[in-house]
Amino acid sequence: MAALFLAGEVDTLALGAALALRLRPGMVIYLSGELGAGKTTLARGILRGLGYTGRVKSPSFALVEVYKLSRLYLYHFDFYRFTRATELGESGFREYFSPDSVCLVEWPENAAGALPAADIKIAMRIARSGREVEIHAETETGRLCLERFEYE
Repeated sequence: MAALFLAGEVDTLALGAALALRLRPGMVIYLSGELGAGKTTLARGILRGLGYTGRVKSPSFALVEVYKLSRLYLYHFDFYRFTRATELGESGFREYFSPDSVCLVEWPENAAGALPAADIKIAMRIARSGREVEIHAETETGRLCLERFEYE
């Protein structure tokens, strides 16, 4: 998928909501980008699109926020503070990556080599007065998820 330009928070939330409709249990989504690029806002949009109405916090300090939704568990990870890929195994989070859950992973590069492969990689960066986002399918599951995906 080509790069998208998101002018503001509303656009980021709308992209997340559009993606949410296509997610399936078992998917792993990597969210990459510098601090302030909008990764947690995109995660909030995904959760809103899945019908979650509660508070969506950045998992920066807890490392993971757990959401039980009607059709799946969603785990939102933030590995910003990881300094070694082996910390994933040491944290006990590996079991969260299961066929019954969707895992959103911020800062996946900090656990590189220890994480399951991403179905979709989303790279975000601050650009001009908004954000540029690139979305790539990395597996057949990811490709099917993004097939005929349109965001407006």
